[in-house]
Amino acid sequence: MKKWILIFPVLFLMFFHAATTHAISNQPIHWGFKKGANEKQADAGEKYDNLLEKYGAFYKGSADQKILYLTFDNGYENGYTAKILDVLKKEKVPAAFFVTGHYLDSAPDLAKRMVDEGHIVGNHSWSHPDMTQISDEKIRIELDKVKEETKRITGQSDMQYLRPPRGILSERTLKVARDSGYIHVLWSLAFKDWQVNQQKGWKYAYDNIMAQVHPGAVMLLHTVSKDNADALEKVIQDLKKRGYVFKSLDDYMLKEKVKNPIIAH
Repeated sequence: MKKWILIFPVLFLMFFHAATTHAISNQPIHWGFKKGANEKQADAGEKYDNLLEKYGAFYKGSADQKILYLTFDNGYENGYTAKILDVLKKEKVPAAFFVTGHYLDSAPDLAKRMVDEGHIVGNHSWSHPDMTQISDEKIRIELDKVKEETKRITGQSDMQYLRPPRGILSERTLKVARDSGYIHVLWSLAFKDWQVNQQKGWKYAYDNIMAQVHPGAVMLLHTVSKDNADALEKVIQDLKKRGYVFKSLDDYMLKEKVKNPIIAH
């Protein structure tokens, strides 16, 4: 009898943990919604807004200020990142680069340059999996490997921003990431720029960016795109002329997320 008295609380806690874990949805969300236009913000809808807020994630800033947050996804190097970094340095614009394990292995010099020039290196996972299809432990391994290798290569000791690979997430992956100290950074401006064999010239990139831009935009571009590299300087200069300023994700956190700080476990 005494044995069961001792075991019962343990069984209860195990059951409670399993029930709560099971209750968290792993339904995949493929991030995408109607694009912004005429300098009006895109809107993902109340359902997604509430879900992201619950886990400290975000995809846009305040609609009241003409602030832009420039981010790049770096799955692999295609020869254009150095040019992009040159433009950012010339125009004094901060950016965040979300890197994979492949990128760190193949272009460590560029990853180091990003950090040396004041940019943020974020986590895009080690092997770019659909994280809704792998275990919690595997997600943590994917993220830890990128963080550790980035620190070794660049000296960047902290890594708190995550861009979900393939743009796929779920409530479960949001929770695992948050519990590991990460903030999901999605986007409110993007276009089909990653297909390297379907580049259409710098003006295609320029026109897509300028048509969608809005106050508080989190801009997603891919560094594999020649169009993006060729258009970036004019994009930045013309947006500045429109009264926009570029800020880092750290600035976003200071201005808009201090009321809902991320807590690492």
